[in-house]
Amino acid sequence: MHTLHDEYSGRPVAEDAWKALKPFRDGGAKSFHNFPIPQVRENYVASAHANPLHEEKEPTTTDFQVDQFQVRLYDPRPEAERDQETPAVLYMHGGGWLMGNLETHHSSVRRIAVLTGLPVVAVDYRLAPEHTYPAAIDDCRAAYRWLSNPEAEHGLTVTSIAVAGDSAGGQLAATLANEFAVLDDVAKLSAQILLYPITDCSRERTTNGASYKRLEEGFPLASDTMRWFIDTFVTEESQRTATDLSPLLLEELPEGLPPSLVITVDNDPLADEGIEYAGKLAKAGVDVTHKHLLGYHHGLFTSAAIIDRGEEELAGIAEFIKAVTS
Repeated sequence: MHTLHDEYSGRPVAEDAWKALKPFRDGGAKSFHNFPIPQVRENYVASAHANPLHEEKEPTTTDFQVDQFQVRLYDPRPEAERDQETPAVLYMHGGGWLMGNLETHHSSVRRIAVLTGLPVVAVDYRLAPEHTYPAAIDDCRAAYRWLSNPEAEHGLTVTSIAVAGDSAGGQLAATLANEFAVLDDVAKLSAQILLYPITDCSRERTTNGASYKRLEEGFPLASDTMRWFIDTFVTEESQRTATDLSPLLLEELPEGLPPSLVITVDNDPLADEGIEYAGKLAKAGVDVTHKHLLGYHHGLFTSAAIIDRGEEELAGIAEFIKAVTS
C-alpha cells in the first residue's frame, strides 16, 4: 500500500488509513482523554454503529450473564452441528479498560466467527474507573473457565480455546495465555492472537518509551491517552509492573505456550512493546508469527470497514485460527 507523508505528525500514513485519520484531524485531532468518560464511551459505540462490516450470512448470537459481566456467543455453524465438539475463540475487546463493550467490537468479532466457522465468545468485562485492576482480568479468567465448562449455559463442548484481543484486550489475551497454558483443568489453549497489545504499563515505558515519544499527538490513540487509560485502571503504583498487567515484564514465559500471532502498527504508542513481546515469545521458543504494519495506526481493526488493510488482516487472523485449530 502506498504511503503519504503526513506533515502534521511527520509520520508515514498509508493511503487507506488516511480515510479514517482525516475525519479525526478535521474534527480537531482531540484524542479520548480530552473528553469525559461517559462521552468517550458513547462516541466509541456511535462510531462502531456508523461503520459496520457487512455479512452475507449472520451467525446466531446469544448473550449470557456470567458472574458480574456479560458475554456474547457468535455461532456460525449449522443448527445440526451445534451439538458436536468444537474449537472456540475467546475475544477480549480493546478500549483501555475504560471503554468498549459488545457493540464496539461486534462487527470485527462477528467477522472472525463467519470466516473461521467457529463459535466465538466476546467478553464484556467490567470497566474502570468503576471497576479498577484487576477486575477486567478476573472477568476474563472467569470467561475462559465458563467457556471450558460443558455444563455451562452456552451448551458447547469445547475442545480448545484460542484467546484473542486488541489493545487492552491484547493484554488480557496474553495474560490468559500465560496462565491457562499450564493448567489441565480447563479446555486446552490452542492459540493467542494479540493485536497491537499493551504489554508494559511501567512508568519507565510510559515516560521514556520511544514509541510513546513518537506519538504524542496527531492520532486517535496519543501517548497521553494511553497514560490516562493506565492511570484510570490502576490504583497503586506497584500494580503497573504486576506481570498479569504487564506480561512483557515476566522474567520467563511459561512453557507450553501455543502458536501465537502478534500484529503491531507503526503509528502507535504501543508499537515498541508489542514488537518486544513478539521477540520475547520467539526467544522462549514459541511458534510466533509477527506482522508489523507500516503507515497504520492504532484502531485498525475497529476501523476495518473504512481501512481496507484492516479487513484484509481480519481475514488473515481467521486463516491463522483455522490453521492452528484444524
